[in-house]
Amino acid sequence: MKRMYALITALVLFLGFAFFATQKQTAKTSQKKVPTIGILQLMTHPALNQIHHGFVAGLKEYGYVPGKNIKIDFQNAQGDQSNLKTMSTKFVNEKVDLMAGIATPAAQALANAADKKTPVILAGITDPKGGGLVKSDKHPGGNITGTSGESPLKKQLKLIKEVMPQLKTIGIIYTSSDHGGSYNAKKFAKICRQEGINYKLYTIASTNDMQQVAEQMVSNVDAVYAPQDNGVASAMKTLVNVANQEKVPVFPSADTMVKDGGLASYAISQYDLGKIAGEMAAQVLRGRKTANFPVAYITKGKYVINTKEAKVLGIQLPAKIVKAAETKGEVFK
Repeated sequence: MKRMYALITALVLFLGFAFFATQKQTAKTSQKKVPTIGILQLMTHPALNQIHHGFVAGLKEYGYVPGKNIKIDFQNAQGDQSNLKTMSTKFVNEKVDLMAGIATPAAQALANAADKKTPVILAGITDPKGGGLVKSDKHPGGNITGTSGESPLKKQLKLIKEVMPQLKTIGIIYTSSDHGGSYNAKKFAKICRQEGINYKLYTIASTNDMQQVAEQMVSNVDAVYAPQDNGVASAMKTLVNVANQEKVPVFPSADTMVKDGGLASYAISQYDLGKIAGEMAAQVLRGRKTANFPVAYITKGKYVINTKEAKVLGIQLPAKIVKAAETKGEVFK
């Protein structure tokens, strides 16, 4: 009888141990951490929104589906510098697994707030080295890498000259506080100088300045170039409305800015910039080190035209550009 009691006691203890071990393993499995990504976007405008959508699509390409096996904390600073700092700090305090910055100021805010260990992915940032974000494009050297959205400036100027062969003076407008906008505008001005085209630089401090500066500009130029610049992109419709009154075409750098009233562009896809950044983020989550993960560039663009705007301006776009836009690019009507 004692042996039976001992056997029963041993069996109960074994089953109890097995039960608690199973419960512990189940709890451990159920508590398996779902990665969290903090996405910080400078402001709302179509180009940045496209980068955001592309980023999420890039994550999905690698099996990371928001709400299923990854959590995304999306924050939009609405162009406010204090919001950028607060939101960046929020990500750090929450110990997110990875941060992504859409637009240079957002990326810089994340870089300043990060602990140098948390990966930061750049999503469509112009001149990341000049912006103090990486040591070099090939060897970023720290916790930051991603995609750069440098515009194909020479091809954009070539397009403008083909549309306006009698072009004498072009106005270049950018936001003084936007590193990417300033970089693109001054680089475009240099190319104009090399091509023997007169140019005039105009700056805005914020979108509130666009109406006044644009009115001054369009009375002195034959065409306007709008570089990849967040302030200009946000005030694109204002710029176009002013320019249309003087029948001055606006040639923007981004496809989304053509949709907002620009005449034509040879542009890289903002969506693709975001998508590649999302794919890079997925690889970093899987263990790839940012320090030796080269910054990715998209160099191949597409012709994007706005035929409605061409009619408003009374401009006939060259047939070969129209055909290229219709077959391999994009046409807004």
